[in-house]
Amino acid sequence: MNETRKAVISVLGTDKKGIIAQVSRILYENDANILDITQTIVSGLFSMILIADVSAEDGAFDTLKTELDALADRIGVQIRTQRSEIFEAMHQI
Repeated sequence: MNETRKAVISVLGTDKKGIIAQVSRILYENDANILDITQTIVSGLFSMILIADVSAEDGAFDTLKTELDALADRIGVQIRTQRSEIFEAMHQI
């Protein structure tokens, strides 16, 4: 059985309609599954962090990252996509 590979995706920017829908669409189209998600809006500032399973054979991490980067440019938000093992290694004491 394949080991689950995860991505940590964070989104930050001015709140506007459709951010979650557009990020979710790209994840779906890249055969990624949302495992956990949190989002909030504070004084018109949208923030979201999600963990996605990117272990599907068809799901190429680099393609997913490229598409999310392009979405960020189109809608004017910051989207950071990291492999979870890199994220976890950076935050170990």
